[in-house]
Amino acid sequence: MSSHNRPWEGPRWPEGVAHEVSGYERPLFSILDWAASEFPISTYTIFSGFSKSFAQVKDTADRIAYFLINQGLNKGDRVAIFLPNIPHYPEILFGTLKAGGVCVTCNPLYKAHELNYQLKDAGASIAFVMDHPQFYATAVEALKDTNVETVVVCNVKSYLPFLKALLGSLLGKIPKAEHHEPGHLMFDDIIRSSRPEPPQVDVDPVNDPAVIVYTGGTTGVPKGAVLSHSNLVSNVMVMEEWIRLEEYPGGPLKKAKRGGAHCYLGVLPWYHSFGLTVCMLASCNSASRLVCIPDPRAGNPPFAEVLKAIEKYKITTFVGVPTIYSAIVNHPFTDKFDLSSIVGCGSGAAPLPVEVIKQFEKRTGAVIYEGYGMTETSPIVTLNPTNTTQRKIGTVGLPVPNTEVKIVDLETGIQELPQGEDGEIAVSGPQVMLGYWNKPEANEESFRQINGKRYLLTGDIGHLDEDGFLVITDRKKDMIIVGGFNAYPKEIEEVLYTHPKVALAAVVGVPDPHAGESIKAFIQLKPGVKATEEEFLAFCKEKLAGYKRPKEIEFRNSLPTSVVGKVLRRVLKEEELRKRKKEQG
Repeated sequence: MSSHNRPWEGPRWPEGVAHEVSGYERPLFSILDWAASEFPISTYTIFSGFSKSFAQVKDTADRIAYFLINQGLNKGDRVAIFLPNIPHYPEILFGTLKAGGVCVTCNPLYKAHELNYQLKDAGASIAFVMDHPQFYATAVEALKDTNVETVVVCNVKSYLPFLKALLGSLLGKIPKAEHHEPGHLMFDDIIRSSRPEPPQVDVDPVNDPAVIVYTGGTTGVPKGAVLSHSNLVSNVMVMEEWIRLEEYPGGPLKKAKRGGAHCYLGVLPWYHSFGLTVCMLASCNSASRLVCIPDPRAGNPPFAEVLKAIEKYKITTFVGVPTIYSAIVNHPFTDKFDLSSIVGCGSGAAPLPVEVIKQFEKRTGAVIYEGYGMTETSPIVTLNPTNTTQRKIGTVGLPVPNTEVKIVDLETGIQELPQGEDGEIAVSGPQVMLGYWNKPEANEESFRQINGKRYLLTGDIGHLDEDGFLVITDRKKDMIIVGGFNAYPKEIEEVLYTHPKVALAAVVGVPDPHAGESIKAFIQLKPGVKATEEEFLAFCKEKLAGYKRPKEIEFRNSLPTSVVGKVLRRVLKEEELRKRKKEQG
């Protein structure tokens, strides 16, 4: 393919990075087996000061595989993991895969009815749940009318240093459920009574599912994205190839060393593809340390524990979403901690305000590289070069090795548009999911054959700029049509974020008798400031074309956000439509 069709393979392509990466057609658990054989005594998981080596994590994973087979697990059976980021997670994930099972990752903050839907939809037969007053009670409620026959309860006590565990028990500080249902098994018991002898499973890495990740129901009910072994292995290999950092300030850019040179902060939830791949799997793939953070908001004020962990464990690799970067930059204690160990930071899931990038990099000396991806792409599609001279702030970077990005028309999703023109982003590559679980109609809507290749339509709108960098304009579903003009919420929000009083902003379309739709903005002000609607309407008049200007401004103490920190426009829109219906009564 000529670079005419791949404008990203031009002068801004990072030096030394291959255009193609091979060797990803292998089982996902091979990355753990490799780390355990090459770096057996290197630390993998760290939790509350207690660490486990790669060899120990592999031993537990092998025992879990042995246990699952003895429970009657067949190849392709689904195993649900309903846990926060605790050290049992990688062990259960890899153990399930070694037994030929498919992991279904469940949001630990789910309410019982949400979890129940997911367990039923995936047809899970085994579930690992947390020993915790709230999480366990939710799980018990959610298990009703599902196919789950085996429940394993995970307590953190055995993953704590001896004294901490002893004192924790005496003081009742270690979370556990008030009582356990008869027949539920304890994690520590099954590990003790199992042998580290995983079965020989015949895995077809390209076609066999490894993980089903449910994607946030921005479009109604959540759908399970089915990711194969190769989908995930290719994504971690591509990341390792792409990320080049200075070993010392001003030094040459080099690939990260394997085997304990790096320490990842596990602050993003691992049930979500971003945290799973970019943190939990990537740290294993490079035999790096991984600090388990079950609750990033812990501490007083919130996020104080994250700052402590960065200093204590000398975190080098930080993967976050804009709300976490913003929380660190604006934290009242941020200057009390040494954050200078951080060298590389990935950001995604929502646009990162330029001001936050500047402040965070100034504070840490690190470099932030923004990327783009989705659950359906395991997740990485594009990444910015990982150095300050080649990256382009305001874009989400270049398509990573093995990845094709096309911009297609919004109607058919097949017609390729000229470079620089906005359209729907379509992606092809080894990281693109097998499909949605049991949703043939959704698959038909989402996939297109273009020039004999299978492309996923992302539902996101954007264009490739003159250097082949991807610029995201908005979500197709969030586009607002004002008097026949297309208005993109993200563009209007970006303008609102330049106002010094704005902490968070969201823009939605509301019914309008004259223009079809008009624009309403919701604003969360920075602490301690006051503002009026008139002030913001005047500000927008100065900065935006007529059809892009909000007609109404509503101030809120807080805006609803998703688990990964995206402001949920959908929730605001639903509330607004309900309110209007009521008023019309």
